[in-house]
Amino acid sequence: MSDGTTNGIELEFDVDEPPHKVWRAISIPEFRESWLPQGALADPEAITITPGQQVRYRLSDDAPPFLESTVTFTIAPNESGGTCLRIIHELTDMRIDRMTRNTANNNDPPLMSAA
Repeated sequence: MSDGTTNGIELEFDVDEPPHKVWRAISIPEFRESWLPQGALADPEAITITPGQQVRYRLSDDAPPFLESTVTFTIAPNESGGTCLRIIHELTDMRIDRMTRNTANNNDPPLMSAA
């Protein structure tokens, strides 16, 4: 990943449709619902939005441990008249830090167990 994230993935696609159509698909709830259901969203409203360029949503898993994440969609015109769609999905739940910190050989001070 080029943005330095450690808890996410970054994907980039060239779409044949023009940017205004792709923008509608990612930003209008009625169109977005067909491929990103409201049930996957922690909040149906966007966290941030830059009209015609970028939108970010908060997601929540529907299975334990119910972690939260963000997904950012960025669009830009490409050379062929279509759209370059960039998707960044990042795990933002603070609980992930606690889960990954307690691994073997993490150089934390030893703790004694009660007998």
